Amino acid sequence: MGTLCFTATVSLDGYAADASGGFQWSAPGEEVFDFHVERMAAVSAEVLGRRAHELMTYWLEDDPTWGDAEREFAVRWRDLDRVVASTTLTAEAVAPTGARLVSDLDLDALARIVADADGEVEIFGPTTAAPAISAGMVEHFRLFVVPRIVGGGLRALPDGASAALELVEQRVFEGGTTLLHYRSVASGAPR
Repeated sequence: MGTLCFTATVSLDGYAADASGGFQWSAPGEEVFDFHVERMAAVSAEVLGRRAHELMTYWLEDDPTWGDAEREFAVRWRDLDRVVASTTLTAEAVAPTGARLVSDLDLDALARIVADADGEVEIFGPTTAAPAISAGMVEHFRLFVVPRIVGGGLRALPDGASAALELVEQRVFEGGTTLLHYRSVASGAPR
């Protein structure tokens, strides 16, 4: 049985993308990227929406300009059980990427994905994660807070969601990005 985790890079005012949909301001520096590579060792499955899936296809083919960290991230990404939640994509469109399509990611379908996983199931993207966050299904929240205020856009956490959380890890990276890792107190997940 896996654990459901939400990881997001956010502005100081809580947005994953700015008002124009941009998120280039959130690109990780080398130290943060290296941390992502290491934490991927615990992740066994990734659930993502259409846009995130399309963005992450970048990692499916090697790029000769990559360094060691990028190559290692790509290997770990390719080894994940990747589930794409989309009502607009087809199974035929997703199959060449090695992912599988779930056209209706309701809470029961997500619970089955988590139950079948051997490790962490990371749900990627605020829109895809919102129902699970609102339902209290997310056990771990990893927020990488970038020292930037964007003033509006796509909120990382859904309005109306409520959860009691316990801080289990914090770290400040070069450049001021700060990891805040919280565990849901109600989840009973091991520390």
